[in-house]
Amino acid sequence: MTLIIRALEKTDLSFIHHLNNEYSIMSYWFEEPYQSLSELENLYTKHILDETERRFIVEEGSTSVGVVELLEINFIHRTCEVLIIIDPQYANNGYAKKAFKMAIDYAFLVLNMNKVYLYVDIKNEKAVHIYQSNNFEIEGTLKEHFYTRGEYRDCYVMGLLKRNWVNKNDDDLSHIR
Repeated sequence: MTLIIRALEKTDLSFIHHLNNEYSIMSYWFEEPYQSLSELENLYTKHILDETERRFIVEEGSTSVGVVELLEINFIHRTCEVLIIIDPQYANNGYAKKAFKMAIDYAFLVLNMNKVYLYVDIKNEKAVHIYQSNNFEIEGTLKEHFYTRGEYRDCYVMGLLKRNWVNKNDDDLSHIR
């Protein structure tokens, strides 16, 4: 597997649009689903120079298989939020676990974050397992914190401190382009 993460480019927006319109993804995604391509283009232009965000395409060879994002980057408190989506047609290949680790490596080694956190629907057991396998701990539960598919949903807040992070690549960032 030659998986890499690379910076999101404007030419990737049609792939992002595809992901944002995938029902199985958006049922666990805590943002407004089904954005138009023109809305995505506007958001891209608005946030391209935003220092509090980093967005990456996950690629296997020349095929885009997902996206991973570091958001709410705070250079004072050294914290950021991480999000990941793998295209369902590429699920169950180990891409999520590997790409997630790459993003965490980037947060700690490149951005020098002290803590990376995330929010995850408590019903998304597969994602919780991936996060826990990367040493994330459940720090709390937010009751009815997100509204999706006509109901309020509980979510876990999970976090990983740099001192608890295990980097098995010994600072090798060759998988990040």
